[in-house]
Amino acid sequence: MCGIAGLIDLKGGRVSTSLIKEMTDTISHRGPDGEGHWSEDNVGMGHRRLAILDLSNAGKQPMVSADHRWVLSYNGEVYNYKEIRREIENQGIWFRSNTDSEVVLYALALWGEKALLRFNGMFALALWDRKEKNLLLARDRYGIKPLYYGFQGNRFYFGSEQKAIIADHQFKKKLNTKALLEYLTFQNIFTNQTLLEDIHILEPGHFAKVDPSKNTYSNSFILKKQYWDYHFKEPKEPKDEQEYLEELDRLFNQAVKRQLVSDVELGAYLSGGIDSGSITSIAATQFPYLKTFTCGFDLSSASGIELTFDERIKAEAMSALFKTEHYEMVLKAGDMERCLGTLAWHLEEPRVGQSYPNYYVAQLAGKFVKVVLSGSGGDELFGGYPWRYYRTANCLEFNEYIDQYYLYWQRLLSNKEIKNVFSSSWKEVESVQTKNIFRNVFLTHKNDLQNQEDYVNHSLYFEAKTFLHGLFTMEDKLSMAHSLETRVPFMDNDLVDFAMQCPVGLKLRNLQEILKINENEPSNKKADYFKKTNDGKQILRKVMEKYIPKDITQATKKGFSSPDASWFKGQSIDFVQKTLFESKAKIYEVLDEHAVKPLIEEHLKGIRNRRLLIWSLLNLEAWIKNTFEE
Repeated sequence: MCGIAGLIDLKGGRVSTSLIKEMTDTISHRGPDGEGHWSEDNVGMGHRRLAILDLSNAGKQPMVSADHRWVLSYNGEVYNYKEIRREIENQGIWFRSNTDSEVVLYALALWGEKALLRFNGMFALALWDRKEKNLLLARDRYGIKPLYYGFQGNRFYFGSEQKAIIADHQFKKKLNTKALLEYLTFQNIFTNQTLLEDIHILEPGHFAKVDPSKNTYSNSFILKKQYWDYHFKEPKEPKDEQEYLEELDRLFNQAVKRQLVSDVELGAYLSGGIDSGSITSIAATQFPYLKTFTCGFDLSSASGIELTFDERIKAEAMSALFKTEHYEMVLKAGDMERCLGTLAWHLEEPRVGQSYPNYYVAQLAGKFVKVVLSGSGGDELFGGYPWRYYRTANCLEFNEYIDQYYLYWQRLLSNKEIKNVFSSSWKEVESVQTKNIFRNVFLTHKNDLQNQEDYVNHSLYFEAKTFLHGLFTMEDKLSMAHSLETRVPFMDNDLVDFAMQCPVGLKLRNLQEILKINENEPSNKKADYFKKTNDGKQILRKVMEKYIPKDITQATKKGFSSPDASWFKGQSIDFVQKTLFESKAKIYEVLDEHAVKPLIEEHLKGIRNRRLLIWSLLNLEAWIKNTFEE
């Protein structure tokens, strides 16, 4: 796992290795084990290495092919690299290292972009063709590894993180208010925009070809293409349930074992839930005294549902069962503000959820291992959020579905609130149609929506494309902040393919019962179904009963979240007020403080839970200071 960066001067100006080094220095946390820089005429590429496979200097990057035509800067792990290597060796190519990087290099040299579909893993890469003078940028199917690109003046940039791009002092930083409006609607950015103008994120499952000889004024020098996409669909001829159970068991074991390949020590996150517990159960059979890591919370001042947020007891029980070497930490009110400045710098822009617990548990794991297994993806693939899908289960047509799901995914501010919050800069953002942005997510998910299962599959697609992508982006930044590689076995290609074709009826327990609810039912009865948090992932729960205790497999679904709703109006209230009630706060250079402050007051007075909004505003304030204050 590493960090990459580079640039092309589109007018032919020479690129110095000293500038490339400045870019990679800003992401040195991604690769403390080595660095490399390569430049030739108007092109430069850099690399920071976190050595995981073949720790020798043979794995140094940027890596140049034996014929000197291709130059690769690569970040990721391709778990099936040995199989691909054997196929390449049969064509007479000799390898100098035991890295997956060199396999990626020659696979791309032999098969071009078609090689991307052969890779089972996570990656972000840049490949320069010295003969044709063009650049290939590519990102893995699911967006596990981030890759940014930017174009300003005569320069085209790319990097694992945005900070590598803005390290060039010629790059002019400007807040992207349109992307900010998108974020404050969804607590996420669904488009390829970022909060900095002229910087974009390459979409998952995409590659881009950059040809400096093409017209820069029309942006025809960059051509993007999607090479893979999710497709959740009911099988035309479903198999017997037992066949699905046996196949999931086989594929899950295969996925976890594939991702154990490493020349350094490997550990696993272990919460009290089914996803991390299942992964740990398999990994622990391969490694005696596997190291596991849990983050808990001080609940002395919590209330309501937040009293269930600490799952350390269940994690400790599973650690004892699997005989792992277990480490845990406890977060308290005040830990968020202690790390906020550093976290915002690493995260670069806020994404889904309250992410500082992820920062701390990655910090804990990074003290002991260089690779950690995570349970991310299990919910999105196997239907872990039934209360979301049930809201649209009775839709009769696509527009009704969009209307209902769009309202639910306004996680921070409604359309009316957005207009008030952006009143001072409305002319800059009024062209942003967030409902159209929401609708456009589905453009490539071909589904006739003939029955309720189709609507659920549409929701699974949406959440994999948006919510899960946000989680991956956040998880990558915060683990790499501690030079830690995070692997996600649920995103094994074969396992994902299985999940997309698995019948909805095997994922959700009570779908048919939900469908009986009609418009004549009282709203409180409907609301009861939206609270059913243990109806999801039924097939996964059944399979995992052979590996983890039944009280875990049948437990109510819980997210990895801190009790901030209580802390923000309790022990952390002074920090919230000091930061967000200050008229000179940086966010009020863009947002209307007279519209924002009453929304915060709603939370502090216990009128409405606005914890996600408060977290987002705190994070934005720290990010603006980091980014624009020299």
